[in-house]
Amino acid sequence: MIKNDVFLFYVTLIGGLLVFVGLLLVLLDKVFHKNISSVWRIYRGWLMMIPIFIVFVFFGRLVFILGILGISTFSFFEFSRATRLNRANPWITYVAYLGIVIVAVLAMVPDPFAEYFGWYGLFMALPVYMIGFIVLVPILQNRHEGQLQAVSLGVLGFIYFGWMFGHLSFLANSPYFVNYVLYLVFAVQIADISAYSFGKLFGRHKLRSNISPNKTMEGAIGALVVSLCLPWLLRGILPEFGPLQLFLTGLIVGIGSQLGDLTISLIKRDLEIKDMGTLIPGHGGVLDRIDSLIIAAPLFFHMIRYFGWLYP
Repeated sequence: MIKNDVFLFYVTLIGGLLVFVGLLLVLLDKVFHKNISSVWRIYRGWLMMIPIFIVFVFFGRLVFILGILGISTFSFFEFSRATRLNRANPWITYVAYLGIVIVAVLAMVPDPFAEYFGWYGLFMALPVYMIGFIVLVPILQNRHEGQLQAVSLGVLGFIYFGWMFGHLSFLANSPYFVNYVLYLVFAVQIADISAYSFGKLFGRHKLRSNISPNKTMEGAIGALVVSLCLPWLLRGILPEFGPLQLFLTGLIVGIGSQLGDLTISLIKRDLEIKDMGTLIPGHGGVLDRIDSLIIAAPLFFHMIRYFGWLYP
């Protein structure tokens, strides 16, 4: 179990933020009589997801990796159901699920060529093998009609929800696991809140009207500015980070989180659906809640690995 000052700091910070936002929403609703029903639904979604994630971190490396495996699996389930991949060719979905499990296993096991956990080399090569296995499915079935789309969806689903999101599992092998993971998740949520708040306050120009009509240029710029400032405010719990790394961290979160959100919005628009699922009130399914992490997580992971801070 995790018991350190950084963990307690984030629990206190996140708990305080949730209480503050809750009181602010009550004030806006009961005193100023603002229509904030949609924001209330989002807030209830946070109350469900954030404690679950904190519990994953609290119980340490293996539980965290298994938690990420569960989130990845459920996200791919929502994706395969929304795109009807599970009907077009169920065996492609089975292979993708297998790939997602393999990602978790590679994060758990020791690297046979190094003295640390997480078989990084095979993890980096895994997409090559998985794409080959997915393409092999319709070949073995001797099928062709509709299989180009099924194969493409299978590859996208595994890469996006299994491999890219799976970078979070490899962060668990770092001696700074709590610092990195909790910062990334907290910063991405702050970026989402900032985009929403700046958009509501100052939004005049649509960011991408055909993909996500509610997002504005002003909101995107506000989220980027806040994301660039946040690492400097919390630099005491980002070990060894200098000015360059603090700047890159802000850039990764500020751009990566919004790009991840827009990507899922693009998919939903093309499918003509509002949410990928209905599990979490206010945020649809699991995928609707973790979309902002999917691109930010691998970018952050490879930045800290490049500077040599991933392993002791």
